[in-house]
Amino acid sequence: MQSDPTDHALATIASILDPQEARRVSEKTAAAEPKPAMPPPIPAACPPLEAHGYTKFGPGPMAAIRFKWTVRLDNGDYYVDETIGENSTPIVSGPMSREAAIQMVDDREGEARRRFEQLRSEMAGLAAARKSSEA
Repeated sequence: MQSDPTDHALATIASILDPQEARRVSEKTAAAEPKPAMPPPIPAACPPLEAHGYTKFGPGPMAAIRFKWTVRLDNGDYYVDETIGENSTPIVSGPMSREAAIQMVDDREGEARRRFEQLRSEMAGLAAARKSSEA
């Protein structure tokens, strides 16, 4: 027996207005409905990331000072090229394994994002402090 969606909506509203009544309605609904047997979820297999060309960009409002990390494959080894802006000479790290190169890019991007958010938060705090002292 399938319940009417209206019953569920009314039970939700009742729970907001009267928590005791909501429990009674919920218990009635649960007792009336047989629980279907659900098979356990099957994890979806994700294909491995293509390392060559794997790229992430650092945060920031200006492309001229934004970090970029790119994995490249050279003679069977993986390298990470780290640049700042569009025309800078890359700082090269490697050789390393495919997994290590991807992990390095993810770690560097995560750290840059964390530091950017910290700096932005500090700047917002200074601006708020300056406004309150002017008032």
